[in-house]
Amino acid sequence: MRPRDEQRGDRGPERGGAADASTDGVRVAGPGDVPGQLCDVAVELLPVSGASVSLHSDGLPVQLGASSAQAAYVTEIQATLGDGPCQSAAESGTPVLARDLTAGRDVLRWPVFAQQATAAGVQAVYSLPLGNDTVCVGTLDLYRDTPGDLTDRDLRTARLVAGMMTVALMALPREEEAGRPGDEQWLSGLATDHDVVYQATGMIMAQLAVGTAEALARLRAHAFARGRTALDVARDVVAHRLRFDGDREGDFDGGRDGD
Repeated sequence: MRPRDEQRGDRGPERGGAADASTDGVRVAGPGDVPGQLCDVAVELLPVSGASVSLHSDGLPVQLGASSAQAAYVTEIQATLGDGPCQSAAESGTPVLARDLTAGRDVLRWPVFAQQATAAGVQAVYSLPLGNDTVCVGTLDLYRDTPGDLTDRDLRTARLVAGMMTVALMALPREEEAGRPGDEQWLSGLATDHDVVYQATGMIMAQLAVGTAEALARLRAHAFARGRTALDVARDVVAHRLRFDGDREGDFDGGRDGD
């Protein structure tokens, strides 16, 4: 692989060629491959060590793809905590640049996320919204293993990739599927692992007689207290290994069948 500085030189045609190549790849890739491919493009074009893309629905990031296991894990940390740059970018609809998670204002803004992200080897996060001026549907999250800013040129490139990501997601096939009503049927298959989070949230709602927000908060709190991800805990709930009711809330049920 060429040195990063050479990859990111001032040769405009090289960047344009990379963008054209990624577009060609999107045309031939299956729907499930598109987000991951564009994350790889982001890492190739920018001074970052990882990238992920997530949709945001009901306050929960739904991860669609990542360039590495580390990027996927740090995205899951944000989903579990319900906090972090990607959450802030989705809420504000503007880029959120956490330049240094080891010290200063970024640590004060997201203290728990900063501690867990740096423990995972990530020291800076740049989150860009996906969508348009009025609607944010998700985020492109860029991770770096050293603190630092993106240059104006880097930020323009990151916005370009985010725009490509939005267009690519909106262009994915929208085939009807039996038993999957709703306007986002085309997303099924891209975020299969996260379907279990929504199923688990519904089960916790029934077990505790609470609303969606409270059930998701309980799920996240349980995961955080035990150093696990919300997705891992959700799998236990759906498999009836874990219940959230009465005095046994948050305990494994020892194989007892749950309702």
